[in-house]
Amino acid sequence: MVAAALSVEIAVQDVAGARIALEAGATRVELCQALGLGGLTPSAGLIEATVAAAAEAEAAGFVHVLVRPRGGGFVYGADELDTITRDIRVAVALGADGVVVGALTDAGELDLEGIGRFIDAAGDADVTVHRAVDASARPLEAVAALAELDVRRVLTSGGAADCRAGLATLRAMVAESGDLEVMAGGGVRIPDITDLAAAGVDAVHLSARGTTTRGGLSGPGGGVAGFDVTDPGLVRAAVAAAQISR
Repeated sequence: MVAAALSVEIAVQDVAGARIALEAGATRVELCQALGLGGLTPSAGLIEATVAAAAEAEAAGFVHVLVRPRGGGFVYGADELDTITRDIRVAVALGADGVVVGALTDAGELDLEGIGRFIDAAGDADVTVHRAVDASARPLEAVAALAELDVRRVLTSGGAADCRAGLATLRAMVAESGDLEVMAGGGVRIPDITDLAAAGVDAVHLSARGTTTRGGLSGPGGGVAGFDVTDPGLVRAAVAAAQISR
């Protein structure tokens, strides 16, 4: 048996969350906003500040930026595809190590032409294709198609509501992935990590978040008082669970 720790990616929504992930030993972060909507593109200022925090910690390859212009699915019109492409260029120019993207056609297949545009816009930065794969008509075939593109990794639950339900398909995806890294995400709990490693995935992805009301009550028009924060204990537990042998 060869010792091989899984990579651990934490979805964070602020610089504080990125610092927590750094200190707790995560491999990288997926930087986004609005995780309650599945994650949206973060602001330029947030990208710049998070890149600076990673540079201060000498954490190479740490900051991966989700580029998703809206919630409500992954079928995009021409203007939205153009916006995604522009946002990719901005993220990379601000120092992001990678981008996290995805798109589908009206028929529910991966939009390989659109993803090709995203890859070109990313240049030398890593490209991860997100769970648009799981919303596609044929998740397993989608992963096989990505293995033919210049994509670094795919984030997937195995086409299921969560990674536990998708475990068998995740195993099949690993078999079809070639050099493409398979990262399990979607409801990942700490006890799941051992089973995911046994399925052969290369990495796990989780938000490791709790809620705080720090900052006081919200006034009219300000939404609810609570907001998400990254839980350092959950990140540490995920990193510890990933230190396993295959």
